[in-house]
Amino acid sequence: MKKAILYKKLADNKVQCLACSHKCIINEEQTGICGVRQNKQGDLYLLVYNKPISVNIEPIEKKPLFHFLPGEKIFSLGTIGCNFGCEFCQNWEISQLPKTIDTIRQTGYERQQETWTPETIVQYCLESKIPMIAYTYNEPTIWTEYAYEIMKLAKEKGIKNVWVSNGFMSQETLDLISPYLDAINIDLKSFSEDFYKNICKARLEPVKENIKKIYEKGIWLEVTTLIIPKINDSDKELEQIAEFLKNISENIPWHISAFYPGYKMVDISSTPKESLIKAYQIGKQAGLKYVYIGNTPDAEYESTYCPKCNFLLIKRLGLDMIENKIQDGKCPKCNTEIKGIF
Repeated sequence: MKKAILYKKLADNKVQCLACSHKCIINEEQTGICGVRQNKQGDLYLLVYNKPISVNIEPIEKKPLFHFLPGEKIFSLGTIGCNFGCEFCQNWEISQLPKTIDTIRQTGYERQQETWTPETIVQYCLESKIPMIAYTYNEPTIWTEYAYEIMKLAKEKGIKNVWVSNGFMSQETLDLISPYLDAINIDLKSFSEDFYKNICKARLEPVKENIKKIYEKGIWLEVTTLIIPKINDSDKELEQIAEFLKNISENIPWHISAFYPGYKMVDISSTPKESLIKAYQIGKQAGLKYVYIGNTPDAEYESTYCPKCNFLLIKRLGLDMIENKIQDGKCPKCNTEIKGIF
């Protein structure tokens, strides 16, 4: 356990967690919604510090980030727990684990997991020549203190920091990590408050506000939307998402991702290709310069084209970057600047 920094003490030994926009008020010996931040005798502790449940080396494209050091490898880690309860979660075995048991210790989690301290992670990346670290798999906001310590050390050593997030972090968390955060992919799961309330057990507005704030801070930002048939795939909702992003910046890459049945949504069919293409076209018609289709390999819709002359700049297939023709951040054919960090 590690004593948290994102909380405040309340009367009667209660605490208020300040990590995410739920701002949970937690009684003694209880955890917040995420299941990994526990009130111990009037102080808040992070139960998963130094204890990731998943550690991997992956291509940056898997996050997905297509305009941030394409083709590079990234050290990825995540813990258990989540501040959302998405019924379509693709990592529900780890994200929802604390919510199905009385305490984390009953899972044997602490005994089973390797210890990865911030120093161990950064040293591994230096020795393996891995240029960046991803805080991913589950929501990193709920283990901000752990991520923060890694991020500070990584920044000192010239290693970049990447978050994959639901965007529900608090202002306190955003202020804490911003000086060390180089890039982020945020899931904008829907443009409906009812969707967020009933399917994700959260709220839409904080996510929208954080997307705006992160862009304004100059942190490289890409956005992903999982398209669920008959749930969030209407033309109206897709147009709302595309317009929202366009009004912030036409240069924000939008990843449209295919849904596959799982967790509590096993009775819903996979996203048909025509729905993904429709969403792609809506994004382009709204004026977004970079729109991608994911979770279903198709080089045409995964590759990067010049928004001015349509020259094929980065050819991709699945998670593999086949070719990158961007030169000094520009299209070699018409010299148009391609937004991103290349």
